[in-house]
Order: sequence, then C-alpha cells, then structure tokens
Amino acid sequence: MTFTQECVIPVERERLWDFLMDVPNVGRCVPGVETIEAVDGNAYKGGLKVQVGPIRLWLEGTLIIEEGDRNAWRARMRAEANDRRLGGGIRARLSLTLAPAEAGTRVQIDTDLAVLGKIGEFGQPLIKRKADALLAEFARNLRSALAA
Repeated sequence: MTFTQECVIPVERERLWDFLMDVPNVGRCVPGVETIEAVDGNAYKGGLKVQVGPIRLWLEGTLIIEEGDRNAWRARMRAEANDRRLGGGIRARLSLTLAPAEAGTRVQIDTDLAVLGKIGEFGQPLIKRKADALLAEFARNLRSALAA
C-alpha cells in the first residue's frame, strides 16, 4: 500500500533538515518509539509499541537512511520490523521531502508499505488512519522539540 502524508513545521528548512537527519532525536518525537540506537553510519535499530485497532504490536527492527540529499531537500529510508509475538511485520520504503511553506517548512512523506502476516489482516483503511494519527502526533512532538 502506498500513501502520502504532509504537515507544516514552523521552522526554517535548514534547521528542520538537521534535526530530521539526527535519527535518535527524531525517534524521541515518534509516538511509541521505545528504543533507538545507531548500528553504524546510516543504520539504526529500535523498537516501537503501537496499537492498531484492538491489537497491540511490539515491532523491533531496523531503519536505514539510503539517501540524504540536503541540496534537493530529500531523503530516502528503508525500514523493516517484526512483531515476534504475532508473527507479522512491516517493510517500508519512505521518501521525505522538505519544501518552503508560508508558515515554515512543508514535510511530505511518501510511504510504500508492505504489511506481512497477521498484522496485514487489519486492512488498509485502518492502517492508513493509524499512520495519519501517528504523523499528527509526530508533528506536534516535532514542533515542541524544535521550539525548545
């Protein structure tokens, strides 16, 4: 499943880019992230607790920054995570683009998401609603972190 999400963060693009490329800092803004640590230069491992519908997931996996082009204000990432308890997981390719906006910087995230195993039984509309709710909370947390 593919979807695009957007939000506007009221800071200049340069400052937002620097913050977003610091994965452990960003991890503190993502709802449900319990752990995150660097594995090497562009690879990180971590854990995320999230509830989708009536089911609670504990996803453990990796995030790899495949491209970070400050001149184009674009980054590409790949994430893979599994929930051992339920026997399912996710595979995602994300593209992040920053553009000027009237009130700061527009963040656009394009996601190509594969949901595997039992987790895939939730259905696309439920997963999309959860992704939208997570982005809204992430944007609030990001605004707060950058205001500090």
